[in-house]
Amino acid sequence: MLLLKNTQTVKWVFLIFVILVTSSFHVLRHPFYISVIDLKHDVKQQSLNISVRLFTNDLEDALRKKTKKPVDILNPKNKEYTDSIVCNYILNRLIIQFNSKNQKLKFIGYEKEEESIWVYFEIPKCLNPKKISVETKLLYDYLPQEVNIVHLEFNTIKKSSKVTNPESRVEYDF
Repeated sequence: MLLLKNTQTVKWVFLIFVILVTSSFHVLRHPFYISVIDLKHDVKQQSLNISVRLFTNDLEDALRKKTKKPVDILNPKNKEYTDSIVCNYILNRLIIQFNSKNQKLKFIGYEKEEESIWVYFEIPKCLNPKKISVETKLLYDYLPQEVNIVHLEFNTIKKSSKVTNPESRVEYDF
């Protein structure tokens, strides 16, 4: 009889352990905090296309913290408002300069890819700058351990850099 009680106790302890372990995976969303910024020069259009990839849940959490309102980027109740807060959040944390002059980023839109979101911008009339500077603080205010990876393709040149909080600036000379 004692053996039967111990066996059932072990089963219950094991079951509780399994439940606790599997439920903790939902709390740990992802073990790393990386955003990607792709800059690609379009020679025909003479523009610089900018793609920003962020984890959707991190961006939504940062926007909730900033706006103090619920945010659902993928199923927005008011798409115009959601576009506006996504655009403004990024524009306040991403500055691109050509030859030390700030450039105006034109918001194109965004789309979902797996558990992340790609946000698109464009800088029209990009005519062969001698220096491109990128200042990024994307998600730094929400996730101090955030890392931003910057990829640049300009004409035939490809460069990449890692920007780790508190660093925020990378420069490319041509």
